[in-house]
Amino acid sequence: MKNYSYSKSGVSINKGNKFVSEIKNILNKKNKIKTQNIGGFAGLYPINKNTKNPVLVAATDGVGTKLEIANKLKKHDTIGIDLVAMCVNDIIVTKARPIFFLDYLATGKLNLKIGKSVIKGIAIGCNQAGCVLLGGETAEHPGVFPKNKYDLAGFSVGVIDKKDLDKKIKLKDGDLLIGIESSGAHSNGYSLIRKILKDKKISLNSILPNSKKSIGKSLIEPTRIYVDPILDLYNKNILKTCAHITGGGIIENLPRVITKNLYAHINLINWKLPPLFKWIMSMGVPEREMLKTFNCGYGMIAIIDKKNVTKFNITLKKYKLKSTLIGELKNKKKNISRNILFSGSL
Repeated sequence: MKNYSYSKSGVSINKGNKFVSEIKNILNKKNKIKTQNIGGFAGLYPINKNTKNPVLVAATDGVGTKLEIANKLKKHDTIGIDLVAMCVNDIIVTKARPIFFLDYLATGKLNLKIGKSVIKGIAIGCNQAGCVLLGGETAEHPGVFPKNKYDLAGFSVGVIDKKDLDKKIKLKDGDLLIGIESSGAHSNGYSLIRKILKDKKISLNSILPNSKKSIGKSLIEPTRIYVDPILDLYNKNILKTCAHITGGGIIENLPRVITKNLYAHINLINWKLPPLFKWIMSMGVPEREMLKTFNCGYGMIAIIDKKNVTKFNITLKKYKLKSTLIGELKNKKKNISRNILFSGSL
């Protein structure tokens, strides 16, 4: 009779154990905040005693088909930053501070070199976000993924004191809309980008027009993590609210934070479209499709009172971030039903 084993089916327990050991080594070097119980059944995290009435805020996300760009470039050391960013940037919109992160990596057969690169990126992202990589799961699915292919998902939890969460946001006519620069396409719209590359037979090594970087390098640029500047703006009472511009672009994300009696008037003439998005648009993507698919250069849209412009600019300068005044909030009139009205063009 033929003998069966888990390893013969394509799953290596020994390699998985070695990977956990490697993760511990990475975290001991990368993590500013000490993790607990990596390799155990569950991660442990004590909530700060100074938070009297803690409310937990959670977000989960992935990096989409940006993974295909990472695979083609054989560059896996920054995709983990993307994974962390997509979760923590959602959490900070609520004013909550991210406290821990967990990841899920699924692959056909674990490649230790690729796996280590991915985890290093996640650890760097957690450092940038000021949170702990508390644990995760690495799953081998033989016969499901092609060689060296993998998928990623992440989950983050933040905390906020209930008294801070209960503070009402008072948005009003004349409040300013300011776009805070992105680091590129972040982790959205890559299926469209990849279709353009395939249909037009464009190499990732091609130089991006009006740029010194290749298209590939521009596309693999990790998602910017906004935790420190956004929470600083909130803590100084400069920022009323903000919108994380991810899938759906500004068209679908900005209305989520605007009250029903107001609409956003955005002047596209002021919009500074970076070379990457100019190139994408030049490939035949209409303006509205751009605005509902990509961040188009602004990963966060901040809403502030006019009187706080100087304070806002000083704070962003501290974090070496650029911004652009792109519009303002206006009172809705009877003939206006939309949440966003655009003037001018990109």
